[in-house]
Amino acid sequence: MMRFIARGALVALLVTTAALAAGAQDYPTKPIRLIVPWPPGGGGDIVCRIVGQKVGELFGQQLVIDNRPGAGGNIGTEVAARAAPDGYTIVFGYVGTHAINPGLYKSMPFEPKDLAPITMMTVVTNILVVHPSVPARSVGALIELARAKPGQLNFSSAGNGSLPHLAGELFKTMTGVDMVHVPFKGGGPAVAALIGGEVQLSFADPLAAIPGIKAGQMIALGVTATKRIPGLAEVPTIAEAGVPGFEATGWNGVLAPAATPAPIIAKLHDAFVAALQTPSVRDRLTEQAYEPVGSTPAEFGRFIAVETEKWAKVIKASGAQID
Repeated sequence: MMRFIARGALVALLVTTAALAAGAQDYPTKPIRLIVPWPPGGGGDIVCRIVGQKVGELFGQQLVIDNRPGAGGNIGTEVAARAAPDGYTIVFGYVGTHAINPGLYKSMPFEPKDLAPITMMTVVTNILVVHPSVPARSVGALIELARAKPGQLNFSSAGNGSLPHLAGELFKTMTGVDMVHVPFKGGGPAVAALIGGEVQLSFADPLAAIPGIKAGQMIALGVTATKRIPGLAEVPTIAEAGVPGFEATGWNGVLAPAATPAPIIAKLHDAFVAALQTPSVRDRLTEQAYEPVGSTPAEFGRFIAVETEKWAKVIKASGAQID
């Protein structure tokens, strides 16, 4: 009896494998949903639209952006983790959702093993910006102002545990200033709050911030990386502007439900890497301080593991936690 059961299981496995292979060969035959766990208008959303348009062209199928904000990106990411592993639902992954949140939230709605890395898309340098009404035109002057007015300066972020939030916390720790964090549901709303004067400063995503900087709606004081960015070469790093050792850079990429067949993961990887290597896409990203990458799935997976360990130590040291 067991022999027949085993033979039946083997036949079923062979049939399933053949079906998956055939499906992967034809893939994609319909639009692909890319879940962005942030509202429209933020840096991540804009990156996905720039790269996604080219991916759609390469596949001959539309890549549909599905914005699912909330809980620091956890809501949209959980939707993707629970989706059918057929290659028609993928998710935008960010340092916050995949490296910071696991150490920040007491309970996570998904685990790293629930999602399969496809590729890292870009690395990004955030920008310390202030509202024009703030009487500080340098990082040093901002520190002096914050020390003179403890608890009176508010800084916006893309949400609790987002990179702009932790960049602000790191800034507070390294300078000894007292500022109030005001979380929003994404980089777009965080920058809009700054432009509207609801908050005084932000460690903003460049794609969301640079148009406002060029329009005079906000003033750039420093960048969070260890080197200046081409689009704002006149803006110093925060480290060289008075906070030695300061660094808080981000990254993002795309992932799929864990059981997505390897041939489909490979097709998605190849399409995204090809899109990132397209000159027009690269130019649009680099102009906004995003550096295209295009890693292998294995490289992206290893990188996420290293980043998760790094940020867990920062979060533990800060005492930050979200229920």
